[in-house]
Amino acid sequence: MKRKGFTLVEIMIVVAIIALLAAISIPNLLRSRLNANESAAQATLGTISASEQSYRSANTTYGTLALMIAATPPYIDAAVDDATGKQGYVFADAGTPDANSFTVTAVPVTANQTGVRSFCVTEDGVIRVQAAGGAIANHDACQALPTIQ
Repeated sequence: MKRKGFTLVEIMIVVAIIALLAAISIPNLLRSRLNANESAAQATLGTISASEQSYRSANTTYGTLALMIAATPPYIDAAVDDATGKQGYVFADAGTPDANSFTVTAVPVTANQTGVRSFCVTEDGVIRVQAAGGAIANHDACQALPTIQ
């Protein structure tokens, strides 16, 4: 009498193939998530830069993230000033904005998990990158960084 079904060896081969495919695809999936978070951070900094220019034209000085969120109507989304971060990045003012300058930074919430690089933008609207990640101290430190490619 012949029985229908799979042998243990056949099942083990299928499990090994699935494990191999997972081992190949999971790192690519994580890299895609990092890239998406970094792209979102850059886009948010672009929005913040445009909002700063708009805020300055109405108030004669650049504003902090908190001031731009508190305005009626708000210039930027409230999630940007949340300490838990937005899409893997925490946005913060680096120094106090004045009538001539501002600096806003985007730093990964968890280095090498939610993002690798840090970004900043100043009144010139150019987004700059710190490839090693970490905090960007102030306006001059931001201005010294290379622009994004």
